[in-house]
Amino acid sequence: MAKLETKLERLRRQGLLHPAPQRIRAPWFHTGDFFDAHDLLQAKYEMLRHVRVDGASKSQAAALFGMSRQAFYQAEAAFAREGLVGLLPKPRGPKGAHKLTTAVMAFIDSHLRGDGAIHARALAQEIHSALGISIHPRSIERAITRLKKAQ
Repeated sequence: MAKLETKLERLRRQGLLHPAPQRIRAPWFHTGDFFDAHDLLQAKYEMLRHVRVDGASKSQAAALFGMSRQAFYQAEAAFAREGLVGLLPKPRGPKGAHKLTTAVMAFIDSHLRGDGAIHARALAQEIHSALGISIHPRSIERAITRLKKAQ
Protein backbone atom coordinates (compact mmCIF):
# COMPACT_ATOMS: atom_id res chain seq x y z
CA MET A 1 0.00 0.00 0.00
CA ALA A 2 1.40 3.42 -0.99
CA LYS A 3 2.25 5.88 1.76
CA LEU A 4 0.00 8.93 1.80
CA GLU A 5 1.79 12.20 1.23
CA THR A 6 1.64 14.58 4.20
CA LYS A 7 0.57 18.18 3.81
CA LEU A 8 4.14 19.36 4.49
CA GLU A 9 5.52 17.05 1.79
CA ARG A 10 2.88 18.29 -0.67
CA LEU A 11 3.59 21.95 0.17
CA ARG A 12 7.33 21.33 -0.31
CA ARG A 13 6.81 19.57 -3.65
CA GLN A 14 4.57 22.39 -4.91
CA GLY A 15 6.98 25.12 -3.80
CA LEU A 16 4.44 26.41 -1.26
CA LEU A 17 6.29 25.61 1.95
CA HIS A 18 6.92 28.82 3.91
CA PRO A 19 10.73 29.10 4.24
CA ALA A 20 10.49 30.44 7.82
CA PRO A 21 7.13 29.54 9.40
CA GLN A 22 8.52 30.33 12.86
CA ARG A 23 8.78 34.00 11.82
CA ILE A 24 5.01 34.35 11.44
CA ARG A 25 3.86 36.30 14.48
CA ALA A 26 0.15 36.54 13.60
CA PRO A 27 -1.52 34.96 16.64
CA TRP A 28 -4.29 33.32 14.60
CA PHE A 29 -1.62 31.21 12.86
CA HIS A 30 -0.65 29.68 16.22
CA THR A 31 -4.10 28.78 17.55
CA GLY A 32 -6.46 26.21 16.11
CA ASP A 33 -5.83 24.27 12.93
CA PHE A 34 -7.37 26.36 10.15
CA PHE A 35 -4.36 28.64 9.62
CA ASP A 36 -1.08 26.88 8.85
CA ALA A 37 2.19 28.78 9.20
CA HIS A 38 3.84 26.30 6.82
CA ASP A 39 1.43 27.20 3.99
CA LEU A 40 3.07 30.06 2.08
CA LEU A 41 0.04 30.70 -0.13
CA GLN A 42 -2.23 31.07 2.88
CA ALA A 43 0.30 33.32 4.64
CA LYS A 44 0.64 35.59 1.58
CA TYR A 45 -3.11 35.88 1.16
CA GLU A 46 -3.66 36.62 4.85
CA MET A 47 -0.86 39.22 4.75
CA LEU A 48 -2.61 41.02 1.88
CA ARG A 49 -6.01 40.69 3.55
CA HIS A 50 -4.62 42.05 6.81
CA VAL A 51 -3.64 45.28 5.02
CA ARG A 52 -6.74 45.67 2.89
CA VAL A 53 -9.41 44.59 5.38
CA ASP A 54 -7.86 45.17 8.79
CA GLY A 55 -6.07 48.40 7.81
CA ALA A 56 -2.57 47.34 8.88
CA SER A 57 0.40 49.05 7.28
CA LYS A 58 2.25 47.14 4.60
CA SER A 59 5.50 47.00 6.56
CA GLN A 60 3.65 45.82 9.71
CA ALA A 61 1.86 43.10 7.76
CA ALA A 62 5.07 41.92 6.08
CA ALA A 63 6.81 41.67 9.46
CA LEU A 64 3.80 39.96 11.06
CA PHE A 65 3.86 37.24 8.39
CA GLY A 66 7.63 36.77 8.36
CA MET A 67 8.20 38.32 4.94
CA SER A 68 10.12 41.27 3.57
CA ARG A 69 8.45 44.43 2.31
CA GLN A 70 9.66 43.51 -1.17
CA ALA A 71 7.86 40.16 -0.87
CA PHE A 72 4.73 42.04 0.18
CA TYR A 73 4.85 44.36 -2.85
CA GLN A 74 5.50 41.45 -5.21
CA ALA A 75 2.57 39.51 -3.76
CA GLU A 76 0.34 42.60 -3.91
CA ALA A 77 1.16 43.21 -7.59
CA ALA A 78 0.72 39.54 -8.52
CA PHE A 79 -2.62 39.38 -6.69
CA ALA A 80 -3.85 42.57 -8.38
CA ARG A 81 -2.83 41.18 -11.78
CA GLU A 82 -3.99 37.55 -11.48
CA GLY A 83 -5.95 37.08 -8.27
CA LEU A 84 -5.16 34.15 -6.01
CA VAL A 85 -3.39 32.31 -8.85
CA GLY A 86 -0.82 35.12 -8.90
CA LEU A 87 0.36 34.08 -5.44
CA LEU A 88 1.34 30.61 -6.67
CA PRO A 89 5.06 30.07 -7.38
CA LYS A 90 6.25 30.52 -10.94
CA PRO A 91 9.02 28.50 -12.59
CA ARG A 92 12.24 30.48 -12.60
CA GLY A 93 14.70 30.98 -15.40
CA PRO A 94 14.31 31.15 -19.16
CA LYS A 95 11.12 29.81 -20.69
CA GLY A 96 12.38 27.52 -23.42
CA ALA A 97 15.30 27.66 -25.81
CA HIS A 98 15.32 31.45 -26.11
CA LYS A 99 18.66 31.64 -27.96
CA LEU A 100 17.51 29.19 -30.63
CA THR A 101 15.82 31.79 -32.80
CA THR A 102 14.56 31.14 -36.32
CA ALA A 103 17.90 32.31 -37.74
CA VAL A 104 19.89 29.99 -35.48
CA MET A 105 17.62 27.04 -36.27
CA ALA A 106 17.99 27.75 -40.00
CA PHE A 107 21.78 27.82 -39.53
CA ILE A 108 21.68 24.45 -37.70
CA ASP A 109 19.34 22.95 -40.29
CA SER A 110 21.56 24.06 -43.18
CA HIS A 111 24.59 22.43 -41.57
CA LEU A 112 22.69 19.22 -40.94
CA ARG A 113 21.53 19.08 -44.56
CA GLY A 114 25.10 19.63 -45.76
CA ASP A 115 26.92 16.59 -44.45
CA GLY A 116 25.02 15.92 -41.23
CA ALA A 117 28.17 14.70 -39.50
CA ILE A 118 28.99 17.89 -37.61
CA HIS A 119 29.15 17.59 -33.81
CA ALA A 120 27.24 19.93 -31.50
CA ARG A 121 30.44 21.39 -30.01
CA ALA A 122 31.78 22.29 -33.48
CA LEU A 123 28.38 23.63 -34.49
CA ALA A 124 28.29 25.82 -31.35
CA GLN A 125 31.65 27.30 -32.35
CA GLU A 126 30.43 27.96 -35.90
CA ILE A 127 27.25 29.63 -34.61
CA HIS A 128 29.37 31.82 -32.35
CA SER A 129 31.68 32.77 -35.26
CA ALA A 130 28.93 33.38 -37.80
CA LEU A 131 26.13 34.83 -35.66
CA GLY A 132 27.94 36.02 -32.52
CA ILE A 133 25.67 33.96 -30.26
CA SER A 134 27.01 31.63 -27.59
CA ILE A 135 24.91 28.47 -27.33
CA HIS A 136 25.70 25.44 -25.21
CA PRO A 137 26.33 22.26 -27.23
CA ARG A 138 23.68 20.39 -25.22
CA SER A 139 21.07 22.95 -26.32
CA ILE A 140 22.09 22.28 -29.91
CA GLU A 141 21.80 18.51 -29.38
CA ARG A 142 18.26 18.98 -28.04
CA ALA A 143 17.38 21.22 -31.00
CA ILE A 144 18.68 18.60 -33.43
CA THR A 145 16.59 15.92 -31.70
CA ARG A 146 13.49 18.15 -32.00
CA LEU A 147 14.25 18.76 -35.70
CA LYS A 148 14.55 15.04 -36.37
CA LYS A 149 11.27 14.30 -34.55
CA ALA A 150 9.49 16.99 -36.59
CA GLN A 151 10.61 15.47 -39.89
